Amino acid sequence: MRIAAISDIHGNLAALDAVLADIARRGVDLIVNLGDIVSGNLQPRATAARLMALDFPTIAGNHERQLLGDPARMGESDRYAREQLLPQQLAWIETLPATLRLTEDAQDVLLVHGTPTSDLVYFLDTVTPQGSRAATLGEVVQRAGTADAALILCGHTHMPRKVVLPDWRLVVNPGSVGLPAYGDDHGYPHVMENGTPHARYAIVERDARGRWSAQFHVVEYDWEGAAQLALANGRPDWAVALRTGRVA
Repeated sequence: MRIAAISDIHGNLAALDAVLADIARRGVDLIVNLGDIVSGNLQPRATAARLMALDFPTIAGNHERQLLGDPARMGESDRYAREQLLPQQLAWIETLPATLRLTEDAQDVLLVHGTPTSDLVYFLDTVTPQGSRAATLGEVVQRAGTADAALILCGHTHMPRKVVLPDWRLVVNPGSVGLPAYGDDHGYPHVMENGTPHARYAIVERDARGRWSAQFHVVEYDWEGAAQLALANGRPDWAVALRTGRVA
């Protein structure tokens, strides 16, 4: 069983198309989408249309939840997406579950955005007063809790990471398709930076013993075009992140 995991597209259609083409070349049994799909000043409407047609198993991220909320409390990325999306696209987003357990051949796979119990808590990273760092094994074990799945796929942090728990559960974050760096103040002010502008995703594979492994992939695409679009739509901060993989 080979599954491609994509996450945190943030309306970056050019990056999404490049990732889907790379996945098609490698061959997988299934593609899953881990949320934060459209929010951002790029192409939310076209991105939603592409994914609705493909009908991948998909969960909502924190940004899907936020853009369905009170417009007066939205950040710029959610507000822009909300204003661009069609009614049927908003209706699709409303149907997305917060978590999803795959069935049939992949019945031991759990999809979450943050952790099994929160779409805001980082799973494989930890925010401290000094900034963000990779989570310790103990922190990951605590966040995984009793989630009954051999493979847990998560997103949210935009950082590709994998951790094998003592009971052999594997937790994988594929990184971000569409936004390689951002700054946030949830918990403490911090930045998440991949250091390059590439789109990212992961392929996970189950062996004959039922154990999962993960391989991360980076994909080139027209990130200068994406940066120019961000600038045209009023987000110079995104233009920097898209070009460099860094916040500044």
